[in-house]
Amino acid sequence: MRVTLDTGILVRMNVRASGPARRLLGIILEGPHELVLSDFLLDETARVLRYPRLRKLFQLTDQDINEHVSLLRGRADLVLPVIQQEVVLADPNDDPVVFTAVDGRADVLCAMDRDFYAPNVISFCQERGIEILNDVQLLHRLTCYRSLRNVVF
Repeated sequence: MRVTLDTGILVRMNVRASGPARRLLGIILEGPHELVLSDFLLDETARVLRYPRLRKLFQLTDQDINEHVSLLRGRADLVLPVIQQEVVLADPNDDPVVFTAVDGRADVLCAMDRDFYAPNVISFCQERGIEILNDVQLLHRLTCYRSLRNVVF
């Protein structure tokens, strides 16, 4: 499964985090799944992790942030999204996330941001074979997938 993760998810799976997003990263990196990201997403993740509130919350150092972004960069299929139209009408700054998934032929766009759940965004993604899930839903899906792979018929 090819998976694009929104910045909110990427931030919540940093090297000092725990919880569903961090567990999700481990499962994706174990394979056979592929992480589909862009420089836009990686740059935004680094920028957001440097917010004083988040640095304090996660006790992040510059090294922690650089390590997280480097791990993602090294393990992801990086694409250069081409914005062909406005899709996320409530926040056009999220369009590069959608087009990362589109141009990267992702099966899933994982996001918490409610703007991605607007009917027009869901429809746009569905027309391109992309399902929108939050981190808990995707974690459940991948956990079930992993369990099914271990079943011997």
